[in-house]
Amino acid sequence: MRILLVEDEKNLSAAVCRLLREERFVVDPAYTGPDGLDCALSGGYDAIILDVMLPGMDGFTILNRLRGEGVKTPVMMLTARGDLQDRIRGLEGGADYYLPKPFQMGELIACLKAITRRGDGAPVMALSFGGVSLSEKDGKLQNDATGQSVKLGAKEYQLMELFLRNPAQILPKETLIERVWGYDSDAEYNNLEVYVSFLRKKLGFIGAGVKLKATRGLGYSLEQEGPQ
Repeated sequence: MRILLVEDEKNLSAAVCRLLREERFVVDPAYTGPDGLDCALSGGYDAIILDVMLPGMDGFTILNRLRGEGVKTPVMMLTARGDLQDRIRGLEGGADYYLPKPFQMGELIACLKAITRRGDGAPVMALSFGGVSLSEKDGKLQNDATGQSVKLGAKEYQLMELFLRNPAQILPKETLIERVWGYDSDAEYNNLEVYVSFLRKKLGFIGAGVKLKATRGLGYSLEQEGPQ
């Protein structure tokens, strides 16, 4: 599940991103109103966590623009402005939940799961390719033909989810590091290579018919073995 977090307080953003990734969400942070709006309009998100007080454009304006463009992605307003009139304004503007600061991280996760369960009946992209599937429920990678499965760690899951959502496409190393470790992380290419190695071993363990292919100077892609 992919989440957009629009929050200008970078320490808070980093803490929320870390928590969500531990829960096997893929998170993209944005730190200004215009950047958040651009990301949200690009689509591909299962939910948006949106602050109100943002540089460049406030959260209410972003929410109104999104709903005006027909974007139905669930939105959680996350802000210190928790008075009744602000809550009413956010909810009437199309927000699915309004969580005032300060908040408990457990409450944020529970609310996020609640608004993504509601949805509008639209099908979720299946996390499967080449006879391999990834369970969002228990974090297991499975060979669909044999039923053989293996549990993935949090970062392994996040990487595999990215590959399964973008099969047969080369994902740049920079993109993978930003999506899994975060924009502000000091993770390096060797960190990524270690986790790709872990995934390759687990794909081999379940006898998968897909492989993680390295393209020199570009990145990695999930490819089917043998004839297409």
